[in-house]
Parts: sequence; C-alpha cells; structure tokens
Amino acid sequence: MYELIPSKFFLEQVSSLSVKSRNVVFDKLMLVKINPFRYKRIYGYNLFLFRIRFSDRNNALRIIYFIEGNFVKIVCILNRSKKYKDLEKYLKKFRTS
Repeated sequence: MYELIPSKFFLEQVSSLSVKSRNVVFDKLMLVKINPFRYKRIYGYNLFLFRIRFSDRNNALRIIYFIEGNFVKIVCILNRSKKYKDLEKYLKKFRTS
C-alpha cells in the first residue's frame, strides 16, 4: 500500500466540490492507494505524474498526483478546459511547501 500525501491547495480545492464529487474523489484515491499506476500517466515532466478524470457540476476536472517511492503526492485539481496550463505552477508550490 502507498501513503497518500495531499497538498494544502488540493485539500482547499476538495472542500469546494459538491458532496457527490468529494465521494467520487475519495473512492478514486482509495484505488490509487492500492495501485497508483492504474490511471493515465502525464509525460513531459521529470516525475511519475498521473491524472484522474472526474467531473463536478458539469466541469471536466483532473486530479494530478505523482509517485515518489512509497508515497503518492496529490498536487491539485485542474480544470480540463485550461489544458494543464497551471500545472507547472502547482508543482513548484507543492515542492516548496
């Protein structure tokens, strides 16, 4: 089993989701805890970076996480319409916090 480490920013984002979406996020993260390689990998970064698809209030969203050893570090939730433009900024924030 892997240990999940959410960023403060991710926790703030989750609190703004609907109850139904929070439950979906929780269920998907429990699957990640067992096998973090189950979701699609994001290439172009020097990390084992992955994303989980879900939606909230008709918005296509992605949970972004990366794997470091036995830890799964959950970075943020991105809106799919922005095409990962803010991802680099969130990764830098996570690494410095």
